[in-house]
Amino acid sequence: MIERQGTSHDSGTKTGDSDPQASASPLLTDLYQFNMLQAYIDRGMTSTAVFEFFIRKLPEHRNFLMAAGLEQALDFLEALRFSAEDLEWLKSTGRFHKNLIDYLSTFRFSGHVHSVPEGTVIFENEPILRVTAPLPEAQLVETRLINVLHYQTLIASKAARLVLAAPGRQLVDFGLRRAHGADAGLMAARASYIAGFAGTATMLAEMEFGIPTFGTMAHSYIEAHDSELEAFKEFALARPDNLTLLIDTYDCDAAAHKIVALAPRLRERGVEIKAVRIDSGDLAALSRSVRRILDDGDLGDVTILVSGGLDEDQVTRLVEGGAPIDGFGLGTALTVSSDAPALDCAYKLQEYAGRARRKRSVGKATWPGPKQVRRREMGGKIVGDTIGVDGEHQEGKALLIEVMAGGRRMTKLPSLTQIRRHAARQLEHLPQALRNLEHRADYPVEISDLLSRLAAKVDAELERHN
Repeated sequence: MIERQGTSHDSGTKTGDSDPQASASPLLTDLYQFNMLQAYIDRGMTSTAVFEFFIRKLPEHRNFLMAAGLEQALDFLEALRFSAEDLEWLKSTGRFHKNLIDYLSTFRFSGHVHSVPEGTVIFENEPILRVTAPLPEAQLVETRLINVLHYQTLIASKAARLVLAAPGRQLVDFGLRRAHGADAGLMAARASYIAGFAGTATMLAEMEFGIPTFGTMAHSYIEAHDSELEAFKEFALARPDNLTLLIDTYDCDAAAHKIVALAPRLRERGVEIKAVRIDSGDLAALSRSVRRILDDGDLGDVTILVSGGLDEDQVTRLVEGGAPIDGFGLGTALTVSSDAPALDCAYKLQEYAGRARRKRSVGKATWPGPKQVRRREMGGKIVGDTIGVDGEHQEGKALLIEVMAGGRRMTKLPSLTQIRRHAARQLEHLPQALRNLEHRADYPVEISDLLSRLAAKVDAELERHN
């Protein structure tokens, strides 16, 4: 297939300053977080709070989402510090009192975190991550946690759809150049790899995360040579391992004939052409004609990769139409999640000072208290979830597990290889209706009776006090 430049390492991400997510300034947040912190500190409101991150509604035509970003979220929490420069700048704004500056000077996240494992399939209103910490701590981390978890969950979910659209095909992330910023491009490589992509074109993703990197050449390389055949030959001699050649700069069929002519000459020098890539035109028709030319030229082992602004709908049509395509490079549609560029997600207070809390805004009401999700399976397929009060007995497997205590992660997180395996099993456990990429399917997510009663109790208390 497409030329693979690196090898995968069975390890998790790096932590600390080497991780761009972890090293982000604590000022990379919203002003209102500091406004609230000032008021909390003034009033001594530092009792324990519980916040939960969840998705309110699935995007149109989506039947599920896939959780991702936990490791970067924990890296952020562990590394969160205010430098002398941060504190001096906050002081210089004149907005905040000395008591807040003093509080921030020794700030460390000391809370507990429960989360669903990365790669887990999730549904509407299900808590994905729960933070239990003193109120100012749990509040301050809101914006960045949403930023980290939202984007990787968004991209992993998009990538999972592409994996379902092209079973057995090699999928590679080509999206860095169209991503909304460098950090987004890097995290898209990680999230898509979790969902089942073979790798990425982004070199830093290999260094940071051990994700295999793949690459061919640009059209400019071909154009820089007077002869396309000469360009192919020189590239092959320069990069002989896992050789892939880009053949649509001028005329695909003509280039394929050149590949056939060149292959024996390269073979004499110990170089094998592994794949060709087509990046434009009628990909179904071109892949068929190129396949015939290659087969007739005794190059049946040379595989065909295609790219060029593809999304899961186009991939599905190519696969179901029988196009002889062995792999896909996915770029823009993946890294901007073109059909659903944002998720309706939230990070909301569920308990403070031992009392359950809830938001009652129309269309944005929340279920109160710390919660757990229980998932039931039958015949190897998931059949329904129940959202209940944390600690109550319910049938099914608990999805949220404790991953951080006292501001430190409890155990080493799974490697990306292990997360990928978990994600693959999650997709295998989806019933056929949820695997459909065109039509919405119902999946039962029930609210436990105990949680319903707790919500009614909170409502009654709100009525008395308001």
